[in-house]
Amino acid sequence: MKIEELKSAIGTVIVGRQDAVELLLAAVIAGGHVLLEDLPGTGKTLLAKTLARVMGLEFGRVQFTPDLMPSDVTGINYYNQKAGEFIYRKGPVFANILLADEINRATPRTQSSLLEAMEERQVTVDGETRKLPDPFFVIATQNPVESAGTFPLPEAQMDRFLMKLSLGLPGKDEEKQILRRFERMEENPYDNLCPVCSRQELMALQREGEAVYIHPQLLDYLVEVVQATRGTWAKEQGAFAGVSPRGSLAFLKAAKAYALVQGRQYVVPEDIKKLAVPVLAHRLVLGASYGYGSVSYDEGQVGRGEALILHILDTVPVPTEEWRG
Repeated sequence: MKIEELKSAIGTVIVGRQDAVELLLAAVIAGGHVLLEDLPGTGKTLLAKTLARVMGLEFGRVQFTPDLMPSDVTGINYYNQKAGEFIYRKGPVFANILLADEINRATPRTQSSLLEAMEERQVTVDGETRKLPDPFFVIATQNPVESAGTFPLPEAQMDRFLMKLSLGLPGKDEEKQILRRFERMEENPYDNLCPVCSRQELMALQREGEAVYIHPQLLDYLVEVVQATRGTWAKEQGAFAGVSPRGSLAFLKAAKAYALVQGRQYVVPEDIKKLAVPVLAHRLVLGASYGYGSVSYDEGQVGRGEALILHILDTVPVPTEEWRG
């Protein structure tokens, strides 16, 4: 199966992180963008580059800094004296996979230059609209710890990310494997990576993901989880606004795509529960006193938005049925 080939190829470079890899593949199949929030040095950039290479897609990268201008992302019209006319020079956004590295270091004006690209797969420069390549994905990264010199992403832009993921730190055995795999520069596995999936095969996977069956009762369950983020209890916990209808649609697409990544043609309740936090938690608009820091939940520390979603999953009844179509 093509998805297993992709997992295997990514695994030759990325050690462990199977959950994150499967969620990232689900996001690509669902046609959505991903925000990777983690500490520096955890492999976020390498994962994005590896994904682009195994899929044979054009890769673009922008290092976001406070002095970055919107035209540095979208492109610019410049006057060519030899030709005697204005010529458009494309920006790095004209790629299949765009890595927006440390996106929260750019000013809000530059961050907003991606809004049209992420939602409508196009950019407008000097009144002229240009379509972006198909497929088009944004993989953005940010450091959750360092806040000096950063500009938090606005809610409108957070809502455009299908998922917010974290790779986490490796265990002892995984770290030893990383050291062995990358200790010799001339044997870097990324350099020997070859595409295992064509653009046409990827688009076929996307169509296959759309065709995955979801039982009406599971669709009701998915909607009830979303509705609970807008309910009275959520507001009492500091959620000013719950998940939007765009978030509901993203949730459905992600659940279908994740089922396909798991080798199924139908959604099961575990798919919805698995996707709830990465798809919904970052879409909540939380009060200042509630939206920062972490809280204890089930003998672990999680973000406050994550805790709210996890509590909803614990309280909304899960239907029981035969889920095959």
